[in-house]
Amino acid sequence: MSLFSYLLRRLAFAALVVAGVMVITFLISNVVPSDPARLYAGSKARPEQLAEVRKQLGLNDPLPKQFLRYVSNLARGNLGNSFKTKRAISDDLKTFLPATMELVVYAIVLALVLGIPVGVISASQRGKWLDNLSRVITIAGVSIPSFWLAILLQLFFFSYLGWLPLSGRLSREILLTQPIQPITGFYSLDGILTQNWAAWRNALWHLILPVVVLATYPISLVARMTRAAMIEVLDEPYIRTARASGLPMHQVLFKRALKNALIPTLTVLGLTFAFSITGAVLVEIIFAWPGLGKYVTDAIIATDFPVIVSVTLIVTIVYVLINLVVDVLQALIDPRIELG
Repeated sequence: MSLFSYLLRRLAFAALVVAGVMVITFLISNVVPSDPARLYAGSKARPEQLAEVRKQLGLNDPLPKQFLRYVSNLARGNLGNSFKTKRAISDDLKTFLPATMELVVYAIVLALVLGIPVGVISASQRGKWLDNLSRVITIAGVSIPSFWLAILLQLFFFSYLGWLPLSGRLSREILLTQPIQPITGFYSLDGILTQNWAAWRNALWHLILPVVVLATYPISLVARMTRAAMIEVLDEPYIRTARASGLPMHQVLFKRALKNALIPTLTVLGLTFAFSITGAVLVEIIFAWPGLGKYVTDAIIATDFPVIVSVTLIVTIVYVLINLVVDVLQALIDPRIELG
């Protein structure tokens, strides 16, 4: 099967998955006992005002009609308005989604930069003290609760040492005197693009703690997966031949063995990337990070269904696209894998 045919097939399957999730979340949001009109109009609204709001929002219509209206709006790029804030959800996502993606992207980059070399070195030193040490650290990394690690780092680096900020994306002084003009939504990049160096440095300092917390699990998982895959590859005949021919060990490990060992690691990394978008909820709450996790948490507390459905849809699309990218990368890295 050609790459183009494979992509068409996967995209069609992805569309079915997204449609299924959309139907399920829409039905659940309408089954949960609540009064969206009360949320929209306010707790002090009179009965006649609530009736007018229900008519205005179409809440009195049958569910199939409501769902068709929702799908029609989606087709036009309209995610609707929040019942709580009255703002357009698409406008909110332009603010909250980049904030979360900034954390997730840096966390995954750290997982690649640290996790893969640790796994390779650990496999090459199998059974030795360095391997045992890395295994203990990575087991702790996948086991430690993120909220506990976040609080611990806040106590140590903010309360005791005073080296790093406690929370937020920027300090109050920077927000008042030198705020970043958002272009991409990534403050660490927007500071460079606008040459706002004071805000750029401040944004980097605020990124350190939440990124480290969010990256701890992916780093440990990638290191363990890379180690397990490398151990299998290092036992292959072509690796023994390369060693016997006198090639330097770093070339054997990183140029020959790692290429084949990366395939299972890529799969885990892709799923971890998508999982981190929703897994950032606790991290964002603890660090008062104005991202997607905090946004949807506030929506759940307020039973703001349009926001909940829209965020679920966005996360589903991210999962599906990342799975597709990972599958294609696997086929490109290893010709033995067929697109089917």
